[in-house]
Amino acid sequence: MSINVQEQSGTYTRQVAALKTQTMVEIKFSVQDATEVVAVEPQISLSSCEVSSGRVNFGGRLVCTAVYTDGEGKLCRVQKGAEFSHYIDDDRLAPAQSGDCMLVCERCRLKRDGSAWVAVVIVSAEISVFDSASRNYLTGIDGAVCKTDGVKLLSMVNFSGESDVDDDFDCAAEDVLIPSAQALVLDCNVRAGVVEVNGEIYLTLLAVRDGSPVSLDRTVPFRCELTCDEALLSRRAFCRAEIKNMNVNCKVNEERGKCDVEFNATLGFAGRFYEEEEIPLVTDAFGRENEVVLAFAEECTRTDTDIKVYSERVSGLCAAKAKLDYTCAFLAAALPRAEYSRTHEGIEGSITATLLYEQAGEVHSTEVNMPFAVKLSGLSENCKTVSAAVCGMSMRQRAEGECEAEASLKITAADGESYTVKYVASATEGEPIKCSDSAVSVYIPAAGDGLWETAKRLSESPENIRSSNPDLNFPLTGKERILIYRPKQA
Repeated sequence: MSINVQEQSGTYTRQVAALKTQTMVEIKFSVQDATEVVAVEPQISLSSCEVSSGRVNFGGRLVCTAVYTDGEGKLCRVQKGAEFSHYIDDDRLAPAQSGDCMLVCERCRLKRDGSAWVAVVIVSAEISVFDSASRNYLTGIDGAVCKTDGVKLLSMVNFSGESDVDDDFDCAAEDVLIPSAQALVLDCNVRAGVVEVNGEIYLTLLAVRDGSPVSLDRTVPFRCELTCDEALLSRRAFCRAEIKNMNVNCKVNEERGKCDVEFNATLGFAGRFYEEEEIPLVTDAFGRENEVVLAFAEECTRTDTDIKVYSERVSGLCAAKAKLDYTCAFLAAALPRAEYSRTHEGIEGSITATLLYEQAGEVHSTEVNMPFAVKLSGLSENCKTVSAAVCGMSMRQRAEGECEAEASLKITAADGESYTVKYVASATEGEPIKCSDSAVSVYIPAAGDGLWETAKRLSESPENIRSSNPDLNFPLTGKERILIYRPKQA
């Protein structure tokens, strides 16, 4: 008896590549009266990401804001931007694919070029490439004994969008020199037609108060709705946010001795969620008269859609590049950033900041680093995506030559589960099976065998095994004896 398969097909989105690279971008400041650059802050935003045959091209815009002291010791500000582009080659890339690129300023250092200053910024890029794939599966095979299970098939849905965030507040300062901000998504949910994103922007302002630099911190909450036509049912989603553009306008209120600050930021969002469909599929099969040659398909998906939020307070000694003693009066720990990596129990890394201090009546600065390690409870081994932002940092000189810092961290972790499904993609008829002509056969099973494994080894249906051996309990211990009765054929 020949077999006849019932086959169905569909399409889904999958990730085909995860790529990383670094590039160097230089910005030159032509400032004639600068005696020392005391702080520099790079802000980066993505402008394009296109996938072509064997290559992904991406570009962005880098804006550097520098604060320097002039010949009279006054703090001044200069800002300059530059466009850049780079690429990554990979044989898996094709024009029909789409890419999601995340840019991060890894390091920034200053160097002299004659009378000018040059900011050298190392930009890292992490690009996820997605493609549409087809899946073929069998729902039945006539002429064969089939094992059919309800299998949950997942299909990734990518979404993106932009939204503006505004905030007005007062700060006890005369002017804002450098704004620095980082956005974290604290919650993301899908409902019919939209994706709801909730999060916070952690804003740090290097400002001037009574002629001296100070560092001010503020948390700006946001809630955005992104249109998504593919969103149907309510479910959790993963999303990340980047600040594409940021404006800070200040107006001095002389009567109150404060500064009215108008903050506006354009946020870019990119994320994903998974549509689920449970279908009864053939996961295994065998023939009773002929061999059945099966081809299997396997899909492995990591559904990192559960966002967990942590708030931590870290402190410790700092390493400084400059020699500090009691003649140095600390003014501000400005522009803090967290650099970290995932560990088995949480994250560990260091917080880097620019320490502005006064010595001999002049303002100077140095880079300081404070190491930290944070244990994040409740995370599974599948959690790979962790983001952290510094919400505020303070420093003091505990002993001469020693700096001690304390900082607040907000941490988000995208947790989930790894889901693997294996099913039969195609089946063909093979060679005839040599059948036993004895009326009764005795089979000695292996320990741990289930009903399906036993039926497949004996080329009998599971129902026949049950009816012939009603006292069997599965899985087997290996001590059982299974009887197979074959009625005499006419």
